Amino acid sequence: MRISQAAEHLGVSDDTLRRWIDAGRITATADAAGRQVLEGAEVARLLREAQAPPATVAAPVVGRSARNRFPGIVTRVIKDTVMAQVEIQAGPHRVVSLLSREAVDELGLEPGSLAIATVKATNVGIEVPEG
Repeated sequence: MRISQAAEHLGVSDDTLRRWIDAGRITATADAAGRQVLEGAEVARLLREAQAPPATVAAPVVGRSARNRFPGIVTRVIKDTVMAQVEIQAGPHRVVSLLSREAVDELGLEPGSLAIATVKATNVGIEVPEG
C-alpha cells in the first residue's frame, strides 16, 4: 500500500506517516520503483491500536444493492474449519461479520485487506437504553 493510501486509512497526513516510519512506529519497504510502501497488515496493526480512526474511502464500485456501506480495512480474521469472524475498522466503527471460511478464503481476507462491510436492515439489532 502506498504511503498516501495508508495515511488516508490512518487519518493522518503523508508527512506524519513518514515521521512514524522514521521513528520506527511502522515499517516500510521499497517497491520495484523504489517508492516506500507499507504492508496492509502493518496498517491494520496501527488501526487496532488507534481504536477509533477516521473514515476511509474505498475504490469505486460499479453497482450495489445495499445502501449501508462501511469501507475500511480488515484488522482481524479468526477461522475455524467451517466459519470465520472478520473484523473491519471502518472509520470510527468496528464492524464484525460472521461468514463461512470458504468465503473468507475466496475473498482473500486477511489483516490489512481493504474491504467494504455492507449492512442490510434484516441484520441490524436495536437496543433501547434504560429510562
